[in-house]
Amino acid sequence: MKRALLALSVGSIVLLGCDLSRRTTAQTPAAPAEGASIESQTQAQKGAAPVFDSARAFEHLKAMVAIGPRPAGSPALRQTRAYITRQLSSFGLTVQEQPFVGQTPLGPIEMINLVVRLPGRRTDRILITGHYDTKLFKNERFVGASDGASSAAFLIELARVLKDQPHEFTYEFVWFDGEEATVDWNMQLADGNHDNTYGSRYYVQAALKAGALKSIRTMILIDMVGDRNLQISRDSNSTPWLNDIVWAAAKRAGHGRTFIDAGTTIDDDHMPFVRAGIPSIDIIDLDYPEWHTPADDLPAVSARSLQIVGDVVIAALPDIEKRLVQ
Repeated sequence: MKRALLALSVGSIVLLGCDLSRRTTAQTPAAPAEGASIESQTQAQKGAAPVFDSARAFEHLKAMVAIGPRPAGSPALRQTRAYITRQLSSFGLTVQEQPFVGQTPLGPIEMINLVVRLPGRRTDRILITGHYDTKLFKNERFVGASDGASSAAFLIELARVLKDQPHEFTYEFVWFDGEEATVDWNMQLADGNHDNTYGSRYYVQAALKAGALKSIRTMILIDMVGDRNLQISRDSNSTPWLNDIVWAAAKRAGHGRTFIDAGTTIDDDHMPFVRAGIPSIDIIDLDYPEWHTPADDLPAVSARSLQIVGDVVIAALPDIEKRLVQ
């Protein structure tokens, strides 16, 4: 779960600071997604500008939805991790696991963040993140097509697109576990935190402990970007200059009607980074009638929405890098 607080309108493991104690590779690489664009494959081979392929991303989304509900600690989420790892390994990427125990109102739950690094000219990092778990419902079947699957699928495809592209900073992709509340988002825990964002909070704590926070130059959060009627508002908790760059990129790409100039305030996985002083942005469509209902399923989402966000993020990354080197 994530919450709109105010809606104005509708290297080495130590260097990573991630306490990444496991590395996983796929035993059986998956075949390319059905419907993948031949043009995008050809352009990648020629070293041309990166092209996000929403057909591939949507196949990943559908595969995760087919697994069913995927709450933290469940066998289904373990199956989802295996799927994500197979896809990334088939691209020649190494997946590192960051295991931890979330102390939840339901008791200790074993959770695992997944991390993939694309080295750049500098070791300082731009994090591109999202969550891959779904909200736990006892009496409803919630498969989270947008809320969970869209971000996880998006990151798989973006990692594929960017893996062979030159970039100034190291790109680090993180799939957070435990974003959703196990009982109640507002429930305060014994440690003073609330019942949410377990994976992102642990990641920041581990980086702080390792003295690696300074190497994180910015954090880009992707969440709930599958909405068929996609409308993304500026989050006031996000860093203003990041909002400005992303919205300018959206206008250049012809997606100004999707990245709208309305405001909202979101509590999400970016907040532990914001509180740690790391420039961060949440790209999210929380104005989604199907949110946390059984209707958050395939008919409510579209590949076109994933394509729009992919185009905008790819267009924005060079400007984000330029800002960081100033």
